[in-house]
Amino acid sequence: MKYLLDTGVLIHNLIAQSKLSRRALELLADDSSELYLSAASSWEITIKAGTGKLALPERPSEFVIRAIRLMSLQPLDITHSHVAALERLPNHHRDPFDRMLIAQARAEGLVLLTADHNFERYPVKTFWCGT
Repeated sequence: MKYLLDTGVLIHNLIAQSKLSRRALELLADDSSELYLSAASSWEITIKAGTGKLALPERPSEFVIRAIRLMSLQPLDITHSHVAALERLPNHHRDPFDRMLIAQARAEGLVLLTADHNFERYPVKTFWCGT
């Protein structure tokens, strides 16, 4: 199965695994899971770390590179078709990073791994990762 990680799931898996369910941790560790990381998540991590809203053990770019390596993540760039997919999403909340992840998951046929209840209001396949 192919999965797109929500930014929070990525962060929790590396620095706060107690915030993820046992099922989520098993899925993330399963070699048969194809895990994707959006450039939107890298961007969000960089912005939040830069504004002091996210404390990381290293620079944001190093954190993302380490995550990609440790978790065998496939990078997912933002394309024009992903941006166009935003037009078809209802405007349930204003977080631009979440909305891009939803648009990408829909456009690419990926299941979104999340612990954010805001995703439940959108027409996207999700896997609940919260405890």
